[in-house]
Amino acid sequence: MLKNFKIKTKYNEVYDITEHVKKAVEESGVKEGTCLVYNPHSTAGLAVFSPWDPNGFLDLDEEIRRLVPTRIDFKHQHDTPQDAAGHVKSALLGISGNFIVHEGKLLAGGSQGIYFLEFDGPRNREFFVKIQADA
Repeated sequence: MLKNFKIKTKYNEVYDITEHVKKAVEESGVKEGTCLVYNPHSTAGLAVFSPWDPNGFLDLDEEIRRLVPTRIDFKHQHDTPQDAAGHVKSALLGISGNFIVHEGKLLAGGSQGIYFLEFDGPRNREFFVKIQADA
């Protein structure tokens, strides 16, 4: 089963997509298998992160910005420096995540959430959830 979700993003925002993924898994009817979450964008990323302390997202954002600051000396000059930095951030964080489906549910730790991170934007974005049963 493949599900497509649409979201409208703002620059540098984080979107909790955990419930969308859990619901897709439950609706699939798959009892044992895998779940792939895929982001088809090169200036956005996916991350598994703890939702318990909202300030944790500030730490994540600050570290990402520290590691890849928006600057004008990127060789990539097709668009803006923000866009160039977004490509690097996306490449470092990644655009997909694989998860286990067990007993018809997404197997995730109690302090794990799945998040879509916008590094450019605002944009109309989408992500996909693909659930496959074990053979």
